[in-house]
Amino acid sequence: MTDESFGALHHVELWVPDLARARDEWGWLLTRLGYGQFQDWPRGRSWRRGATYIVVEESPDLDGRNHHRTAPGLNHLAFRGGTPEQVDALAADGPGNGWTELFPEKYPHAGGPGHYAAYLVNSDGFEVELVATG
Repeated sequence: MTDESFGALHHVELWVPDLARARDEWGWLLTRLGYGQFQDWPRGRSWRRGATYIVVEESPDLDGRNHHRTAPGLNHLAFRGGTPEQVDALAADGPGNGWTELFPEKYPHAGGPGHYAAYLVNSDGFEVELVATG
């Protein structure tokens, strides 16, 4: 198949324990990363960038209220965060928007000496990696 979109990520759906908090925390981050609000319904919201969208949903089928990034399942989502200066700005603004820096003692090279990134975790335990690519 020659279609460039073949095999590309279509969407990610995250089940969250508190939709209002997720709207605030994920909304701040995704908006800063160039995503626009896409869909909104009583139990969820999504943001879209290009052909990919990310959903947060407080599903009635949740069987727990806690996400553990170190348990089997999702460890983190990694996003291209722009230039090192843009990654620095996101890392600096994260705490005011519900995100805490992981590995601050190793920032910005927690992923290794040639890897510039910020690692943030939100109030629900979801981790993101913001990778400098510029």
